[in-house]
Amino acid sequence: RPFHVEPTNIVSVNDDMQRVTDEASAMNKRIHYYSRLTSPSDRALIAPDHVLPAPDEIYVYSPLGTAFKVDSCTDGYGKNSSIVTIFMIWNTMMGTSILSIPWGIKQAGFTSGIILILLMGILTLYCCYRVVKSRKMIPLIDTSNWEFPDVCKYYFGSFGQWSSLLFSMVSLVGAMVVYWVLMSNFLFNTGKFIYNFVHDINVTDIVPGTNGSNKVICPSAASGHPPQNRSVMFSSGNDTGFELFEEWWNKSKTVPFYLIAVLLPLLNLKSPSFFAKFNVLGTVSVVYLVFLVTIKAARLGIHLEYHWFTENDFFVPEFRILFPQLTGVLTLAFFIHNCVITLLQNNRNQENNVRDLSIAYFLVGLTYLYVGVIIFASFPSPPLSKECIEQNFLDNFPSDDIMSFVARIFLLFQMMTVYPLLGYLARVQLLRQFFGNTYPSVFHVLVLNVAIVGAGVAMARFYPNIGGIIRYSGATCGLAFVFVYPSLIYVISQHRAGQLTWPALIIHIFIILLGLANLIAQFLL
Repeated sequence: RPFHVEPTNIVSVNDDMQRVTDEASAMNKRIHYYSRLTSPSDRALIAPDHVLPAPDEIYVYSPLGTAFKVDSCTDGYGKNSSIVTIFMIWNTMMGTSILSIPWGIKQAGFTSGIILILLMGILTLYCCYRVVKSRKMIPLIDTSNWEFPDVCKYYFGSFGQWSSLLFSMVSLVGAMVVYWVLMSNFLFNTGKFIYNFVHDINVTDIVPGTNGSNKVICPSAASGHPPQNRSVMFSSGNDTGFELFEEWWNKSKTVPFYLIAVLLPLLNLKSPSFFAKFNVLGTVSVVYLVFLVTIKAARLGIHLEYHWFTENDFFVPEFRILFPQLTGVLTLAFFIHNCVITLLQNNRNQENNVRDLSIAYFLVGLTYLYVGVIIFASFPSPPLSKECIEQNFLDNFPSDDIMSFVARIFLLFQMMTVYPLLGYLARVQLLRQFFGNTYPSVFHVLVLNVAIVGAGVAMARFYPNIGGIIRYSGATCGLAFVFVYPSLIYVISQHRAGQLTWPALIIHIFIILLGLANLIAQFLL
């Protein structure tokens, strides 16, 4: 009998060939894009000559503090399911800003804080959608390998190229400065907890706080006596040793300098890709923070009173003039615009990009709302005022609090593994633009890293306010990547196509003005 091939088999073979072709095309696109990030001598993001890159070897580094594999958990053909895509976007945006959301709500007022989180989430989502669509509005050019800075260069020339680099560096360096301040904070509290535990020392900080097992403190109320080293010792076998420890283990005067010995050598590595293996710690840290917030709220209870516009000894008004401080933090909290194209281009079903991006933003906003609202509502007022909520809400728990100690350990280790990745990305973007090489010499790299580390040490020493740093850097880089560039590109493309309408023009001009007002307000309030 003649050999017979069923039509279904033919279709199956054709489908397999098409999938293989799509896989090779996707890999080639990744090779092309990542080869532009490094010099030919730097093999960190370049595939070996004898093999194509495995889908799980490509990483995205977010200025918010998360590093992850773009194609991990793929379907075997270099594509992600919608669930994986949504999780990666959520994981990327969940950064250090979550620690300052309760403080931001306090600055804005409880009711206005909730409204602003919702409105900023919607606004940044819309601008992010414009970023995703931006390269598709360029006619007659293959933009499949382009990122958003390439689109900016197409529309605005060298100005777009260099300005996007500038604002990208602002977000990266700002994130690294925040990391240094937080790592100094976490290392100080961790060291203090370990020292007191090992030497069986019972110490209480000279700061107002609640009594009982679920103690909450108000460090800002002791501004005349900096809380980092002001303490009273109840029992100790060696008073001199304790005083010596307090002198050499100071949150702002000594600990920020100790970190240099560990992190500066790591920044000078040619390829710190090893640290990307610890990206799961970012997810674990956020999940644990949500767990910590839930447990603390269950033990402390809810403490809310509504005073719409008047001041109170223990509660803040529902609407406050300081609300731009929250919008500045939220601009960075929802910032993913410089890498969203990379995240979505590996989505298996491209027609679901808008839906998946919207779901991810919804989950991010829900996480911020949950942590911010629960911390604010459960903060014990009275006896403490809501004004005591710190820019890093973990500072409202004493160093001997076990759950907070575990959170600080998680975050400290996660940040120490992500910090070299952020430094590597800053080196790639800056040195490649000026010298055409990501590692021109040890001297060039060392000078850049010393400058970045010096900025972090200076801030940890003289301005250890992560809420302020986040809102300044967020409003600055957000002005370009969130508000101005996406809106201008849309208006220009629609005008060239003859499809620009007056309502669309007015809406996008209004968005630009909002971004500008957001930046200006950070320096006025």
